Amino acid sequence: MDPLSDAIRKSGADAYVAYANSRDADMRYLTHFTTSDPFVFFKKKGSRGTIIISQMEVGRASRESITAVMTRAEAGLPEILKKEKDPYRATALMIAEQAGKKILVPPNFPVALASALGEFCTVKIDTGTVLSMRAKKSRPEIRCLRGIQAITQTAMAQAVLLIRRATVKKGILYHDSKPLTSEDIRYAMHRVLLEHGCSAEDTIVSCGKDTAIPHMTGSGPLMADEPIIIDLFPLHEKSGYYSDMTRTLVKGEPSPEILEMYSALLEAKQLAVSRVKSGVSGADLYQIVVDFFREHGYESDTRGFMHSLGHGVGLQVHELPSLGPAGKNLEAGNVITIEPGLYYPGIGGVRVEDIGAVTKTGFSNFTSFSEDLIA
Repeated sequence: MDPLSDAIRKSGADAYVAYANSRDADMRYLTHFTTSDPFVFFKKKGSRGTIIISQMEVGRASRESITAVMTRAEAGLPEILKKEKDPYRATALMIAEQAGKKILVPPNFPVALASALGEFCTVKIDTGTVLSMRAKKSRPEIRCLRGIQAITQTAMAQAVLLIRRATVKKGILYHDSKPLTSEDIRYAMHRVLLEHGCSAEDTIVSCGKDTAIPHMTGSGPLMADEPIIIDLFPLHEKSGYYSDMTRTLVKGEPSPEILEMYSALLEAKQLAVSRVKSGVSGADLYQIVVDFFREHGYESDTRGFMHSLGHGVGLQVHELPSLGPAGKNLEAGNVITIEPGLYYPGIGGVRVEDIGAVTKTGFSNFTSFSEDLIA
């Protein structure tokens, strides 16, 4: 029995029901159907599931979706609307008539619809079955993610090239007789991504003291002799999957503190990569790196190593499994990042991030990009 059918059985429900558009990662995973309008998915034990959509979407849904397809008319919604004018109550009644009187819903199910459903059936909240299903990737998913990372590296290479070719005037990087900015680097990478069917938002290109703030987006001219953190996590628009990678560069002469931090960082990353395999917990991997940094004089608190060691990547850029203090055992098929970082106000920050798949014996790294600090 598949995990979702098993969850339905254990909960005593008649069916699992979701209501969202395809921007919701669980909905896209369960249906493979893409639309900006919310729609109903329901699944009874042992079935492949059914989506309820408008008539105008039937042709496309029949091609794209891995579920059965039902129109709203076939589900009885027009007749229901003749008597029930409230849209939430009408949709809830349609769901109850199709899915049953005991419904299992995801944690992010719309509150108004859940309240309406409660008038017609018993509603229980699932604890995250689909999240767990998504965490273990199939071979086609892994091939897809590996391909997206190759595109990501192409975009990152463009950023590195611009920084490497820049000239320095009074401590500022210049390109084509103008200051080279975070915005310039971001635009250059995004243009490459668009050419390969990807898009990106909130891409980090931070410089100098801003790098001590892990998720500072960055803006303005880039400086010589200072760390530049580039964190790129694009979306492949056709598949809906993400990748994620980070590199740190210095154009010129880094400070001794940055050099020492970066050396320790690379050792920590390699140590973590060497310990990854199925059965090892994310919490243990995180603690190994915390202990390593402590032995080398770096904290893991409000500065130093300030975040988790990594996270799962898939239809969301951050998903299960976690490589943090609460991380559970890894499984073969998990796609994760390994991304230690060190951050000190007044000095700056350094971070390197690879992405790859957990196997029974180790870590299949999708990332094959230089870790050279000096551009």
